[in-house]
Amino acid sequence: MHKKIGEILLEMGFITETEIKRILEIQHAEGGRRRFGEILLGGEMPEERILKALAVQFNMPLVDAQQFPEQFPVEKISYQFLESNALLPLGLRDGVLTIAVSDPMNTECIETIRSSLGYEVETVLAGRDEILRHLQLLKASRSAVMQQVIEDAAEDEAAGPDVTGEISHLRDLAQEKGIVQLVNLIIENAVKDRASDIHIEPGEISVRARYRIDGVLYEKEIFPVRMYSAISSRVKLLAQMNIAERRLPQDGRIKVNAGGRPVDIRVSTLPTIYGESIVMRLLDKESSFITLEQLGFDRVLLDIYEETIKRPYGMILITGPTGSGKSTTLYASLDKINSSEKKIITIEEPVEYLMSGINQIQVRPKIGLTFAGGLRHIVRQDPDIIMVGEIRDIETAGIAIHAALTGHLLFSTLHTNDAPGAITRLMDMGIENYLVSSTLICVMAQRLVRKTCTRCRVSRPVSEEMRRKFDYTITDMWAGEGCEHCSGTGYRGRVGIFEVLPVGDEIRDLVMRRATVKEIKDKAVALGMRTLREDGIQKVKDGITTIDEVLRVTQVEL
Repeated sequence: MHKKIGEILLEMGFITETEIKRILEIQHAEGGRRRFGEILLGGEMPEERILKALAVQFNMPLVDAQQFPEQFPVEKISYQFLESNALLPLGLRDGVLTIAVSDPMNTECIETIRSSLGYEVETVLAGRDEILRHLQLLKASRSAVMQQVIEDAAEDEAAGPDVTGEISHLRDLAQEKGIVQLVNLIIENAVKDRASDIHIEPGEISVRARYRIDGVLYEKEIFPVRMYSAISSRVKLLAQMNIAERRLPQDGRIKVNAGGRPVDIRVSTLPTIYGESIVMRLLDKESSFITLEQLGFDRVLLDIYEETIKRPYGMILITGPTGSGKSTTLYASLDKINSSEKKIITIEEPVEYLMSGINQIQVRPKIGLTFAGGLRHIVRQDPDIIMVGEIRDIETAGIAIHAALTGHLLFSTLHTNDAPGAITRLMDMGIENYLVSSTLICVMAQRLVRKTCTRCRVSRPVSEEMRRKFDYTITDMWAGEGCEHCSGTGYRGRVGIFEVLPVGDEIRDLVMRRATVKEIKDKAVALGMRTLREDGIQKVKDGITTIDEVLRVTQVEL
């Protein structure tokens, strides 16, 4: 048993027996709600004296602000968790994480860190106020670093020559130390924030940088407009673009190491009235591959879809707008059925993930390698399974239909709002109804919704209006309040919602009669199809997302 803190303070000469008796009386009167040390802190006892006694009581080293780190040694612990528990990670060495605590008896939070991160945890003692003050400094340090880099880059730009019309000077300016650091920091911060895209957009008086995180854009930085030429030139130089060309759109690619791992960046520029809008798509080559089970299917839908993709031939279409996760679903589908007995060939624009055992082709329109042209040659390669990145025109659609008719399993994507709409879209493109009926075996529409942050989620009541509109049985839902783990958004990560339409005999009959989208949809629902919105509401019931997210990505069902 530890010595009582009152006895230790008495031995140290920091307290008298009379004061110990008075504090014990206060404890008794309050029903033991506050500990001995808490009552002392509320009085006139300096915190440093109590800390010295606690260090003796728990045999823990005592540290001060001089030993605090200049940056977080680990990124995976939320700031809100650290602040609410007055914890400060000091360093990570040989798998042991040292953490400063202000309350040695708060062992539950230490166990939480140990189990969630997998590190051994060593605790030392520090003052609560000092810990909280340093946490605030660390939280602000990233913004301070960015601000300093912006100021340095602005000084470099101001010190440079007048670059108007001087391409050689632009090239020199793009290689100035400040500009190089600034662009590098933008990319590094985007990777740390799990951003999928960086948008650099010039305005009349400033340039803003926005990151797309979990499908939503967040404004992160604002730069003086005079820095735009240097920033855009630096990005274009890295992407091997023509820095002299500012009137036409350009595409390029950058390969960098950010956060200790390789990242492939696709760069696109588009002329606007204030300069070129730059969008950088970040593709993390070491991100874990997502399987079908991880996409968000419930067991019933997953069983239906898995049964479909194991068929020997036919066409399977994934539909949805740009950014709805269609490519991810295609890759997960191919991974599920990939084997040494099957030859799989894909044609994509671009190839986003490299898959072993699969032949992947990248579309190159400049040299004549289009979806249609490539698909025509793929069929001659004796494949079992073909994946076409997107059906964009009648020529590609026609060859795809022919491939499915001649004994191949073909996957592709279309841009339609729902699954039934893909069927009529093919016919609108000029594909005969009997060909669609003969080849199409499944259509799946999907969207991505943000997942409620598990670190800060709380139960909230659903309004009467929402319950009438969607589901009377939903009275409460989980929603994030916003914390450091989710950057204050209340959401972290995304999951799919799905509308799976197997094309059976009854749907084929409707296709042969050229039925409308509504007729096909009504029949599919009658046969048991769950709509996108219904699948989204089920995920609200399961505590995965919120009604607001489902509303954001789905349309009103007629």
